[in-house]
Amino acid sequence: MKLLKVKEGRSMSEWQIMSLAKAGVELLDCVHKTPKAQSNGMPYISIPQMKNGELDPTDARRISHGDFVEWTKKALPKRHDVVLSRRCNPGETAYVRGDFQFALGQNLVLLRSVGNHIAPEFLRWLVRSPGWWENIDKFRNVGAVFDSLRCADVPNFELLIPPLPEQQAIARILSALDDKIELNRRMNETLEAITRAIFKDWFVDFGPTRAKQEGRAAYLPEHLWSLFPEAIDPETGIPTGWKLSRLDELVVLQRGFDLPKSKRQNGNFPVIAASGFNGTHNEYMVEPPGVTTGRSGVLGKVFYIQEKFWPLNTSLWIKQYIDTTPIYAYFLLQNIDFSSFNAGSAVPTLNRNHIHNLFVPKPNIEIIREFSSLAENLFNLQYRNSKSSDDLADLRDRLLPKLMSGEIRVKDAEKLVEEAV
Repeated sequence: MKLLKVKEGRSMSEWQIMSLAKAGVELLDCVHKTPKAQSNGMPYISIPQMKNGELDPTDARRISHGDFVEWTKKALPKRHDVVLSRRCNPGETAYVRGDFQFALGQNLVLLRSVGNHIAPEFLRWLVRSPGWWENIDKFRNVGAVFDSLRCADVPNFELLIPPLPEQQAIARILSALDDKIELNRRMNETLEAITRAIFKDWFVDFGPTRAKQEGRAAYLPEHLWSLFPEAIDPETGIPTGWKLSRLDELVVLQRGFDLPKSKRQNGNFPVIAASGFNGTHNEYMVEPPGVTTGRSGVLGKVFYIQEKFWPLNTSLWIKQYIDTTPIYAYFLLQNIDFSSFNAGSAVPTLNRNHIHNLFVPKPNIEIIREFSSLAENLFNLQYRNSKSSDDLADLRDRLLPKLMSGEIRVKDAEKLVEEAV
């Protein structure tokens, strides 16, 4: 054990440099095989589900209860555990929130504080400190395809450990920022779910028209209720008066723009690829709001962008809106199964001419405008939440190294966080 004097404002406090093993952090390895996928069941967390220090099970493989029991015999995740990736992106970590239950995927391990030197809630921040990444660089095994970490090396990582009271204070400060970010994320999910449910009721299930046809009571304000037709056309299956139109009679899709990574310059404008956000550039090509979807590589994801942006050549963006609005078009495209239009072989590819020929219901423009007004209000709130989260994450990432080295006093950091949240 080494002792180090670290300056903290005008006072001096004693911190310790310790290995993870001596600090009481144990490593729990995964099962080195993959269970059979199920249509539903318990989540099996792999590297792709580790996102920005959190676990996102949305697209995780699902496994049977029996496999879950078998795969968690060695490593059953607990609150405050940290998931560590050993391969592909060695050193990246994600925090286990609450009582979230999952099975650990291959090339992942759990880190758990079981001793008296590291507070469990502090571990998630310790493994994001500059000292952590110095150890990653020291013990990294460079491979021909992927870099990796050896399980035997991780317990030998030596890190600067503050006294327990300061650990708890640091964890409280940084967690307050993360908790607010998580709250914003959940709020945004709820807002989008509400908007999606309205779109589905009005334009997919034709709820108001079916209610009228069946003589049920109105469930929308009168000015909205009166806009919907009285019955479903038995021939077209859509409300009377609405048209079945080709997609390109509502929107015109255009291939995105080339931008090799060698030509990119970090800036204020997001770059949007088929899979979504792909960095920034100092120039933009499209004014907001904009809508994109994947053209090559990843099909089916649709994005609504509320700032100036650069759509990459792997995406399609809506160049023209005809008797519709961007936010209506966003939800319209979300209801199209783009995978069925795959024109590629090895790489999934979408030909815009194929989907331009697709027939979709075309409501009266008045209904589209009413929906858009409602949806834009909800999406503007989402946008403000997202921008707030960006600012909070930036503050967290600036405070973390300073708190972990003693460069900034806990009380000073607390004031900054109180002002932010």
